[in-house]
Amino acid sequence: MGKLRVIASIVLALAAAAYSSAQRRALPDHFGKWSAVSPSSSIKPENTQEELLETGFANSLARTYSDGGRTLTAAVYQFRDPSSAYEIYTSALDPSMLPSTVGNNTAVGGSTLVALTGNLVVRVWPVQNPSTEELRELMKSLRARSEQTPLPPIRSYLPQGFTDGTQRYALGAAAFRNAFTALGRSEFANLASEAGFGSGAEAMFAQYRAGKDEAVVLLIEYPTPQLAEQHLRHLEQALSPAAKQAGTTIERKASLLSLILKPSSAAYGDALRSAVNYETQVTWNEPTHTITDPPWATILGKIFIFTFLFMIVAVVLGVAFGGVRVITKMFFPGKVFDRPDRMDVLQLGLSGKRIDSRDFY
Repeated sequence: MGKLRVIASIVLALAAAAYSSAQRRALPDHFGKWSAVSPSSSIKPENTQEELLETGFANSLARTYSDGGRTLTAAVYQFRDPSSAYEIYTSALDPSMLPSTVGNNTAVGGSTLVALTGNLVVRVWPVQNPSTEELRELMKSLRARSEQTPLPPIRSYLPQGFTDGTQRYALGAAAFRNAFTALGRSEFANLASEAGFGSGAEAMFAQYRAGKDEAVVLLIEYPTPQLAEQHLRHLEQALSPAAKQAGTTIERKASLLSLILKPSSAAYGDALRSAVNYETQVTWNEPTHTITDPPWATILGKIFIFTFLFMIVAVVLGVAFGGVRVITKMFFPGKVFDRPDRMDVLQLGLSGKRIDSRDFY
């Protein structure tokens, strides 16, 4: 047993070393004109411990690159899956950041590029040093080393027109509370305990402004409509009277809850809710076929044909039945049909003549 434990420990150590080595190779040795001047090193992430735990944080590495007299640093944060990485990516955004031309899910704030690729969140600074093509080459290299599965669909349910940098995605209570703080709605942080993240809920926030109108939209999606209805009641009870008086409303549509937090007007809140891009679908996975009605002429023709055939069959069967009976009685009188010893005749006695059963055909 002692030897087995030693062997198991060695195997686990080798596996951990191989995994760590693979992760350290996530940052390439070079891209474009940039070459690494140092190996990848572990860095401490900026998010809270609670937020990292709920996202399945795995590793964070940084590496410094040089192009002649210029340098830049690239950092990679790895998470359990793209949904977890998307939560951290949205938490890094703010309205002062601008969309980047490097690719989808990239933003620039000050001198830092923040990007999402698969289950990796990437930071590059100072972003002014490399060209856009060089940054795209770096992202392509990291994309090949990341897990490429679809991002959460709930992000597409938000109404169009939200303020860039205010979108927040939450898989757990920590990100949920942080999103309220970032959007200036910290008084709703108590809803985190009633949102139902233990039941598989996921949430999406965004802030909207149109002239003098302003509101925050919160969408919470559940695995089933039953769970959504259950947590709808819990959230309604958790909303304070002041929040309800300020116009905060909550409604359910199938498995999705939509909350309009403190809209500037009830009409603006209703307009945002009606713009939520969420439709339910029923999928039938059994074999199907298309039923089409034939023309009326065909239907009437078939009716006449089959009626005529039925009449012919009825006549033939009637003649056959009667003919066989008559012929049998002619050749075998009183032996097959109407045998006198098996026939009884009920008489009224109106005449004195007794009826002879042999007179019947």
